[in-house]
Amino acid sequence: MTTTDGAPRTRSEQVTPGGRMHLLFNHPLSSYYLLTAATLLLLVLGLVMVLSASSILSFQTMGSSYTLAERQLLFAVIGVVLMFLSARTSPHFWKGIAPALVGFAFIGLLAVLVIGVTVNGQKNWIDLVGPLRFQPSEFAKIALVIWGADHLSRNRREVYSWKTLLIPVLPVALAMMVLILMEGDFGNTFLIALILMGMLFAMGVPRKFFYVSGGLMLFTTWVMTLIAPYRMSRFTSWLHPGSDPLGIGWQVSQGQLALGTGGFLGVGIGASREKWGSLPEAHTDFIYSVIGEELGLVGTLTVLVLLAALAFAIFRLARNSKDPFVRLATVGVGVWLTAQGLWNVGSVLGLLPITGVALPLVSYGGSSLVPTLVAIGMLLSFARQEPAARSALRRKQTARSLRRR
Repeated sequence: MTTTDGAPRTRSEQVTPGGRMHLLFNHPLSSYYLLTAATLLLLVLGLVMVLSASSILSFQTMGSSYTLAERQLLFAVIGVVLMFLSARTSPHFWKGIAPALVGFAFIGLLAVLVIGVTVNGQKNWIDLVGPLRFQPSEFAKIALVIWGADHLSRNRREVYSWKTLLIPVLPVALAMMVLILMEGDFGNTFLIALILMGMLFAMGVPRKFFYVSGGLMLFTTWVMTLIAPYRMSRFTSWLHPGSDPLGIGWQVSQGQLALGTGGFLGVGIGASREKWGSLPEAHTDFIYSVIGEELGLVGTLTVLVLLAALAFAIFRLARNSKDPFVRLATVGVGVWLTAQGLWNVGSVLGLLPITGVALPLVSYGGSSLVPTLVAIGMLLSFARQEPAARSALRRKQTARSLRRR
């Protein structure tokens, strides 16, 4: 082993394993590499599990076991291309398109109320070409992150003013939440609220705002649960999971049965019994159960470790950033993906009520996957823009040029 100048290291200078980890996590591009690795590993795992979990349903409804998996692969290819294109942008690019993004999000949220189609009791899809559909509420999350971060960063000196918060950040976010609630999508409504709260917290908003907002959110949740029988049944089945195991509690009980069947190493990829019709939404909301059944505790823990690595890289990037827009947008994406992942896993385990949110990068669905990959691509661009990262990239480019000569 040698030093940076090529001289051999002495025994006292040898790098220990702990020292290697310290150097790795303090590398200028560590956030970039960790984000990329965690994202691609989750994506590959998701593609494999979507193929397995959707094969029976795909054969029964479309005549081929591979149709849904092929669509997911198409979504993944599109998303990865957009992710790496986004990684080559700058914060000025995202600031420039912020108004257009939020405008397009509102057009989609309004359009779905008029021309949308209903799936599983929620009118939140717009038919595109052939079997492809678009869910505007998924796009609204990244639009709010970018537009909200841009507005708040430009008005950060007035953060303690209620006027700054009320006009126009809260009205825009509330309008999004109302439109999404009108579609019947409570899960994404809650995520929109959490994204906003996360960015405001990172902005340094006084605590009293969160006390008031938290109280209003709990009250609104209670009211929305009372006026919608299916939400009330979901809530009661969560509190008393064994009260109706053959009815509203069927999905949770079958999901937990799948997890328990998997044991430590699982029954093997493709060998799930629950995907044959016993477990509803096996390839979407409850794909974590199929992972537990086929890959066992090892598989479920792997998903959690990768999600934790993704969250660690995101919030580390936010902590290290000096640019207010970058910091707020990064926190917004971090809250979005972390909360969505925890809520999906928590609902499968019976720790949280079912709201129908996807497991990020793993569950089937292009409307969720593509915006998520674009958002991660934006974070990769932020990671590349850090001063130390730019210097490291310039050194790499110089070294490559010298080698070519």
